[in-house]
Amino acid sequence: MIDSSDSGRKLKPAGGEPPLEEARLRQQAIGVKLRHMFDEVVNEPVPDEFLEILRRADQRATDENKA
Repeated sequence: MIDSSDSGRKLKPAGGEPPLEEARLRQQAIGVKLRHMFDEVVNEPVPDEFLEILRRADQRATDENKA
């Protein structure tokens, strides 16, 4: 005979790992947070010092190509 009281519960695997659905939800939450962090970094302004370094590097490359 089957005990119907357990039919809606998700059992944990033998190794003590969370059920598959719980693991997927955690993975999804981590993905959402990572995308949010990435978007913040992408939208940050580039520091003036870094832009100056890039300008000098471009100028050197241009000067070397002319020579």
